[in-house]
This record gives sequence, structure tokens and C-alpha cells, in this order.
Amino acid sequence: MKIIVMKFGGTSVADVKKIRKVAETVSKESKKYKILVVLSAMSGETNKLQSFIDEVQYTHSKESDLVITSGEQVTIGLLSMILNKNGIKSIPLLGWQIPIITDEHHGKGRILNIDNANIENYFKSNDVIVLAGFQGVDVNGSITSLGRGGSDITAVAIAAAVKAERCDIFTDVEGVFTTDPNIEKNAKKIDKLTYEEMLEMSSTGAKVLQTRSVELAMKNNLSLQVLSSLISKEGSYIVNEEHIVEKEIVSGVSYSKSESKITISGILDKPGISAKIFGLMASNNINVDMIVQNISQDGITANMTFTVQNNDLNKAKEIIEDKFADLNYTNLSTNSDIAKISVVGMGMMSQSGVAEKMFTVLAENMINILAISTSEIKISVLIEKKYADQAIKSLHAVYKLGKK
Repeated sequence: MKIIVMKFGGTSVADVKKIRKVAETVSKESKKYKILVVLSAMSGETNKLQSFIDEVQYTHSKESDLVITSGEQVTIGLLSMILNKNGIKSIPLLGWQIPIITDEHHGKGRILNIDNANIENYFKSNDVIVLAGFQGVDVNGSITSLGRGGSDITAVAIAAAVKAERCDIFTDVEGVFTTDPNIEKNAKKIDKLTYEEMLEMSSTGAKVLQTRSVELAMKNNLSLQVLSSLISKEGSYIVNEEHIVEKEIVSGVSYSKSESKITISGILDKPGISAKIFGLMASNNINVDMIVQNISQDGITANMTFTVQNNDLNKAKEIIEDKFADLNYTNLSTNSDIAKISVVGMGMMSQSGVAEKMFTVLAENMINILAISTSEIKISVLIEKKYADQAIKSLHAVYKLGKK
């Protein structure tokens, strides 16, 4: 049984007219394959549901996950109705009906297991399974959400579980671009990029694919295609490194304006202090990105700076303040008026001068660097948010990433 997975995001199912368009796309493929369609909620619906939770002032819980995952129920029901009306046997399913088993981290659930046998049974009497993305069920039977962008995770996980022929991620853009076309009009679509490049671009702000979904695809060696649901055109392929012959030195410039900087000043410079700070973050499911430690001249105290997502800032601050006596610091400061700018490319591993070119361009534009982080294929800098667009355009130009 040949299966393909097709995932459609919120903008692709924003209204009934667009859901009809999705049904047309699915119908064409259903003539050749069994189809597993993963849907997000209608565009803006999850934010609306979150606003209700915020109004009640309730933290991540089984109740809040029950509310926030309800949007997908509408879109899968509507698509299944349209497909059945057009003579294509279809069934809409929620995560617990598969079931997609997750851990008990409400708001950020991680998939533990997917029942293949049930999927095979559903396909015996249906050509298309329409599955709600973004959700699962924990071992206690409570509905869980997978975090923002969780429908991508659902699609990749289900594709890996059923050993799908391919996994297509449909969005409102044509693929993965060298940078955000809304900022740099000369940005071009990338035909192929590696898992590692996509992972770095996603983790540094590119909103095309959710980071965990790329990790999952890489782990299972599952090729992904990111393409538009609005036009019939080949998209960008995310593949194993061996499928790319000539690697670009720099493939793209990504950015994030949704991070905050936390600085803990005057902590004692002794073994174990970093483990203690970041252990607190990890145990509270807070992802930390850039980390910079500065040692004072006396060699006794240090300043620790790191970044977290804006929506984790208040929680992180409360945790650190609560452990003031244990951490024994002199000052805690935060800054949300920052942006992270990153250049990414597999070719950086074998080419020198990439960092020098980046820092020179920023200096020429009088943009001060607040922090630097690097990997084999990425260089990230923190700068003031007001200079973000200027930095993106300048870096995109100097690395010659635009259309020829």
C-alpha cells in the first residue's frame, strides 16, 4: 500500500472555499495513492482559542489543551464532508483515535508512539484519512497539544510511522527562500537544502517548518517537500546531504524577533553554576538558545546571558527570582527589544571568511553586536531589533543570495 502524507497549514484552510481547493489537490493524488491528510485549524483560530485561555488566566493543562486543539476538529470535518460528497471515501480522525501517544507535557507534548495497525484498518475502507494536526493523547487519556507548528510534527511523525512515499508540507509560500521575501524582495526559492540547513534555519527564526518536525524527518531519513497550496508548482526539497552535489557556502539568512535576552550578573564563577541555571530552565520545559558567559577581572564573579522565547520570558524570570538565594546573584535584567540574525550554509564547513564578511557588513552599517553564537554551518548574532531589516538586506546582498 503506497501512502503519501499531505499537510495543509492554517492559511490553506482559512475558509470553505480554500478547503474545497485542498480537496481538489487531495483528489488528484488519491487516484494513485492512499492519502493521509494532516490539517491545521483555520488561520487565526488557534490564536483566538488561546485568547480565551489567557482571559481565564489558566496555565498549560489538560483543560487548556482540550480548548486549543478544538480548531482542527472543524477543518478535518469540513474537508472530509467535501471529499465524501465528491465520491472519495474519507474519514476524519482526531489524534486520540489513531492514537498518537504523547508524554504529559501539556502545551509542548512529545510523540512517544503511533499505532500503525489502526491506520491500516482505517485504510481498508477509506481512500483518505483526514487527521487533526497539533494533537495527541497522553497515557492517562488526556488530550495534549504539540506546541505551535505542531501540525508539521504530526505530519512528519505519521509519515515516518507509515513509511510514506513522501511528505508534502503545503503552505502559502512556494517553498523555502534565501530569506523572508516580505523583507528582501530579491529573495529566491531554494530548490534543495539539507536537513541540517533547514534545522538551523528553522531554529533561528525561519517560519516555514517547525524545528522538531525537521529533527524528526532527519532521524527517519524522510524527504520533505515544502510547496504552495495556491499554485501548482514544485517546491523546496529537504533531503539528506548526499543528495546535494554542490553545497552553497551560505544558503540563507534567517531571523527571529520573538526572543528575549536574560542577563544574570554577579554570579559566583564556580563549577556547577551553569548546570544549575540551565537545569532549572530544562526542568520547566523552557528552551534556551544563545548563551554567553563573561568572567569578571577578579575571576570571582561572572555574568551569564542567554535567550529564550518571548512567551517563556516571564516564567524564566520568575524561576530565577525564586532561586535568588540559591544562585546568589547581584542583578537580573531582561531585554525583549532584540533580534537574532543568522547566516546558514553547509559550505561554511569548508570555506573561511564567512564570519569576517558578516561582521564587516554589520560594522559598515553601524550595527552593534550584542552576542555571537556559532555552529559548523551557522553564525548567529544578537542585535537591536530596530536594525533587523537593515541587517537582513545587507547580509543577503553581500553573500549574493538574490535572484540572478
